[in-house]
Order: sequence, then structure tokens, then C-alpha cells
Amino acid sequence: MLLISTIMRETLRKFARYFFSGSLFIVPLTATAYVIYIGFSWLDSLLNLTIPGIGFLIIVAAISIFGYLTSTYAFQMFVEVFDSGVNRIPFIKLIYSSLKDLLSAFVGEKKKFDKPVLVTINKENDIFQIGFVTQQDLSDLGLNDMVAVYFPHSYAISGNHFLVPKTSIKPLQISGPSAMKFIVSGGVSGFKEL
Repeated sequence: MLLISTIMRETLRKFARYFFSGSLFIVPLTATAYVIYIGFSWLDSLLNLTIPGIGFLIIVAAISIFGYLTSTYAFQMFVEVFDSGVNRIPFIKLIYSSLKDLLSAFVGEKKKFDKPVLVTINKENDIFQIGFVTQQDLSDLGLNDMVAVYFPHSYAISGNHFLVPKTSIKPLQISGPSAMKFIVSGGVSGFKEL
């Protein structure tokens, strides 16, 4: 009876280990596929299309064509006039300019999350946090010895923004995307490039 109990326990332990090992592969894969499916379905429903994925292709093509047009001189003048008009409307200006700045920080020509730094948070206990320098010069605020550092949250699309002394930061010799992946994953992913 003791032998059967030991064999059952060992079998259950192996089964649980295999189950969790399989979950580590299946859950992220399934979640990613589900998010993509929901995105495609939502885009298709916006355009009232019956063929799955066509809405996504149409929107990607339209955005790419629009991106091409924004690179032409004539369209850039239109964009400047449009931006100027939008920036005169108080509440709309706040939303529009914030979103435009955020998107350009990730994909624009003036990327902002490309300077990862290690910031001393607590000197007594040697506690550090990785962030991104977003503004080197804060002299307009009278803060000549400070920099602006953004600290993304793990597993979220949010973060905190702090002004810290320059003496509390140390530049890191890793790429911005590697640092962002490390932070967003809660440190689980390491610093390997994809």
C-alpha cells in the first residue's frame, strides 16, 4: 500500500511538472493569438467586412500610404498647419500633443527611450531602478543638476516620471529596447536581444 501511494504521489508530481511546463509555452502563445484575433475581428467589424484579416490589411496599407505622404514636403506643410490648428484647442491640444509625443518617443525619428540608466533610489540599502532619461536639460525649470527619468511599470503600459540628480544616475551599456523588455517583464526576460 505504501509503494502504491509513493508511486501515485511521484506520478502526480511529474504530471504537475509537465502540466506547468506545457502551460509556460501554451498560455503566452494562446494569449498572443487571442489578442491578435480580437484585434483583427475588431478592425474587420469597423469596416463591416466578412473576410477575416482584410480589415487589418486595409488599415496597414492606409497607414503606410499616409506615412509615405507625410514624408513629402507639401504634406509636411499641411501637417504643420493642422498641428498648429489642433494646438489652439485647449482640451484637444492636451490629448493630441501627448499622444503624438508618446508615439514619436517609441517610433519617431527622435526616439526618447534610447538612454537606459540605473538610478540610485535608496543609498542606505543599495536599491536601484532602471529607467530612461527623457530630458537631459532641465535648466528652464532652474534644475541645472537634474534630469528627467521615466520608470515604466512591469506588465503595464504605465510608469512614473521623476526628476533626479545627475549624480544618482549611471548610463547602462544596453539598448533601449532590451532595457524596456527587462523592465516590462519584471526582470524575468534578461537582456538578450531578440
